[in-house]
Amino acid sequence: MREIRALVTVGGRFVGAAEPFTVDSPWWNDVEPVTAHLDRVLGVTTSVLRLVGTTTPAMRDGVVTYQVEADRVPDRGLSADSPPHEFPDHPLRLPWARPGGPAALVAWARRHVDVTGPPVQVKTWNLSCLYRLPTAGGNVWAKATPPFMADEGEVIRLVASVDPSLAPGLIAAEPGRVLLAEAPGVDCWQPGDDVIERIVPRWVAVQAALAGSGEPLSRVRGVRVPDFGLPESLLHGDFHPGNWRSGGVVLDWGDAHWGHPALDAARLIGFVAPEFRPAIERAWVDAWSRHYPSSDPASALRHARPASHLVGALVYQEFLDNIEPSERVYHLGDPEAELERAQSFAV
Repeated sequence: MREIRALVTVGGRFVGAAEPFTVDSPWWNDVEPVTAHLDRVLGVTTSVLRLVGTTTPAMRDGVVTYQVEADRVPDRGLSADSPPHEFPDHPLRLPWARPGGPAALVAWARRHVDVTGPPVQVKTWNLSCLYRLPTAGGNVWAKATPPFMADEGEVIRLVASVDPSLAPGLIAAEPGRVLLAEAPGVDCWQPGDDVIERIVPRWVAVQAALAGSGEPLSRVRGVRVPDFGLPESLLHGDFHPGNWRSGGVVLDWGDAHWGHPALDAARLIGFVAPEFRPAIERAWVDAWSRHYPSSDPASALRHARPASHLVGALVYQEFLDNIEPSERVYHLGDPEAELERAQSFAV
């Protein structure tokens, strides 16, 4: 549960604070219940621009203060004694965290699909802004991502060139924005054997196919793993079951980079509960053994377990170096925690 303090702005100008309220979802970047409440009590359409402050350090719970944008000045629901607030710009502020940013994302999406109902801001933070848009053919998803992450549209096209059903349907894309078709199914935080077999071997097949493309097709993180007969290829970068859909689609390709494929498997195994790890390791080792019979995937995976945390430390530090101060609380301490996890392994 979160207690919400919403500082409401119109065109960047502070117009008042909403009365504090609570939402059941603890996660700071889950803003759908926040805007739903504000729309109802203020009688306007709102979007969350950015995190202003929190009382807890762990991405969830506590008292959370947001800068909120309304489409017009509300005539009800604002506190009568709101002190003034200023929102000075910051050079690292992302486009969707600026006045008009969420509306610009929705307007871009409307140029590509006919929206049949109110757009819903589902998520926003320093790594993305996500809207669900109803259309006659079902929901579509407009997503904005920061310039320090991979071009998600290009990565999705690359994956789809091998297996069109593994990545979400790409309706439109430009640097920093994608418009995606609905991915069927549910998120797979606790993946059964059927889901593991539906996704892991197919991702291995895509990586095996892309490995023969010559020069790296994406950025390189620089963390090396002994190859044990396996080629370097495209990595998802955040390959965990929360980014899988039960229908077989893998989401969130913004962390993609080029490297040893065991790094993706190590990220996955380190993420899930211990009872899921044997099935994942078996599926991954068997799949690579089919594509590269003379390789030793199990040994590669053993070496990749600590290395995956070195990658994690680099990624989290990149986040901290490229986001504005008020949003850094999302990732504070993460690079150090990843380094500690890497040091806990003995290969």
